[in-house]
Amino acid sequence: MIELTHLKIIAALKRHGTLTAAANALFLSQSALSHQIRSLEEKLGVELWQRQGRRLRLTRAGIQLLKTAHEILPILEQTEQTLKALAEGKQGTLRIGVECYPCYEWLKDVITDYLSREPDVEVDIFHRYQFAGLEGLLNRHIDLLITPDRVEQPGLGFDTLFNYELMLLVSDSHPLADASWIEPERLAQENLITFPVAPERLDILTLFLWPAAVRTIKQKQIESFEIMLQMVAYNRGICTLPDWLAVKVCAELPLKALHLGSQGINRKLYAAYRHEDGGIGYLQRFLKRAKRFKP
Repeated sequence: MIELTHLKIIAALKRHGTLTAAANALFLSQSALSHQIRSLEEKLGVELWQRQGRRLRLTRAGIQLLKTAHEILPILEQTEQTLKALAEGKQGTLRIGVECYPCYEWLKDVITDYLSREPDVEVDIFHRYQFAGLEGLLNRHIDLLITPDRVEQPGLGFDTLFNYELMLLVSDSHPLADASWIEPERLAQENLITFPVAPERLDILTLFLWPAAVRTIKQKQIESFEIMLQMVAYNRGICTLPDWLAVKVCAELPLKALHLGSQGINRKLYAAYRHEDGGIGYLQRFLKRAKRFKP
C-alpha cells in the first residue's frame, strides 16, 4: 500500500515545508501530490498532515511515515548507486586465477597499481590448486585467468599481455655456464627443478627436450621459488624462468641465464576471460593496466 512515491512526498514536505515547494522539488503538480497523499490517507484510515496557513504540519501518523522514509530512502539511494556502479563497471570483485608460478612476481606490481586506482573494486587471487584452469573460468569460479597456454574454447577470449623468452638458469660455476645457448642433448643428465606442474605443461619438456627425444632428464618439483633458486645456485639442479625474471634473479644470485637452443623458446602470457564479461569496466581496466606492466 505504501509506495516509494509516498515516502518521497512525505520527506519533501518535511524538507520544504509547503505543498508548492515539495511539488516543485519532486517535479509534480500540486494536485497530483495532494491526490496521492489523500489516496494513501484513505487506504490507511489516518491523516498524515494538517494545514497551518501556507505551511503543513505532520500528524503523529505523518511523523511515523517520515521516520520510515528517513530509514528506507537512503538505503534505496545507496543501492541504486551501487547497482549503477556495477552496471558501469566501477564496482565489484575481480577474481584472478594464476596458472603461471613466476607470474606472481609480475602480478604483485600490477595489483598494487590497480588497487590504488580502483578503490571500489576488490581483488581475489586464486592459486592453480584452488581451481582448474579454463574449467574454473567456464564454471565461474574465477573471472580472469593468467596463463601461458592459449586453448581455444567457445565463449572465451584471450588477450596477449606480453611476449617473453623461456631461459635456462644454472649456477655460474656450472659446466654449462660458459655457453650462451644450450642444445637439448646437453641436459640429458641434469636434474631439472620445476614447480609442481604436470610434465605435459612444462615448455622445456614439450618444446625443447621431448622433440629432440631427450627423456632421461631427472626432475624434482618444488613449490618455493626462493628454495628453487638456492638449489640451482648451489649446483643441485637447473631450472627455467621467463627472461624478465631471469635477468632480475641473476643480478641478485650467482646464476647464469642461457638460451634454450640457438633460436630460443619464445612464448606469450595471456589473460583469458568470458566473452560475456568483456564489457565489464573494471575487468577491461585491469587488462589495460596489466599490458602497461610489460616486464
